[in-house]
Amino acid sequence: MSNRVAVVTGGSRGIGYATALALCKAGYDIVLASPAIEKNKEVAEAIRSCSGAARTVNLDLSRHESIKEAFETIYKTMRRVDILVNNAGITRDGLSMRMKPEDWDLVLRINLTGAFQAAQQVLPAMLKERWGRIINIASVVGETGNPGQTNYAASKAGLIGLTKALAQEVASRNITVNAITPGFIDTDMTAKLSDDVKQRMLAGIPMKRFGTPGDVAAAVKFLASEEAGYITGHVLKINGGMYM
Repeated sequence: MSNRVAVVTGGSRGIGYATALALCKAGYDIVLASPAIEKNKEVAEAIRSCSGAARTVNLDLSRHESIKEAFETIYKTMRRVDILVNNAGITRDGLSMRMKPEDWDLVLRINLTGAFQAAQQVLPAMLKERWGRIINIASVVGETGNPGQTNYAASKAGLIGLTKALAQEVASRNITVNAITPGFIDTDMTAKLSDDVKQRMLAGIPMKRFGTPGDVAAAVKFLASEEAGYITGHVLKINGGMYM
C-alpha cells in the first residue's frame, strides 16, 4: 500500500508547518494547502528533505470555489486523502460593540465554514475507503472565551461543535473526527504581543511556559495514527494547564 496522504491547511508556518514536518517524519505524504503558495514551496522543500513526498496547492478558505478546485487538484495528483488537518485560521480582533460586520464574517467564513467545506470535500472518498482522520485545530479561546475576540471565540467554539456532530455521523465507517484546543503557543502570531501581555498570560499557565508548535504537532501525529482509531469526538487540550 502507498503512503497515506495528509492535507494540512495553513501549512506554511507555525503549527501547520510543524504538523506537516511531524507527519512527514512519520511516513505520510503531505499536501500543503494555503494561499501563501510561494512560502509553501519553501516548506515543501523542507519536507522533501525528510524523505517524504510533498505537494503544494493554492487554497483560499474564504471562497467555496477555491476549496473545490484545491481538492480536485489534490485528488488528481495524489489520488487520495486519508488525513485532513484543518489548521488554517485568522483573527480580526476588536470589541464587539465596534466590530465591523466584515471582520465577523471573514473570521467565521475561514475558521469555521472553510473547515466544514474542506471536510465535505474529503468525506466521500473516506466513506468509500472506510478509513479517515479529520483533525480540527480549534483554540482554548473556544472553550473559555476572550474579550475582544468574540468572532474568533465563536468560530473555534463552533469548530468544537462541528467536530462532535461530524464524529457521530461517520464513526461507523472507521473515520475519526477530533479537535485540538491549543493554549498560548509560541508562533509568529503570538510574537507580536507585548511583553506585559505575555507575562500576564504566563501567570495563568500552571506549567509556567508557552507551548511550542511541536507540542501541537505531536498530538496531531497521534490522532492521525492507527493507535488512535478508537478516539473520536474528543477535544484534546494542549494548554499547559491554563484551562482544565
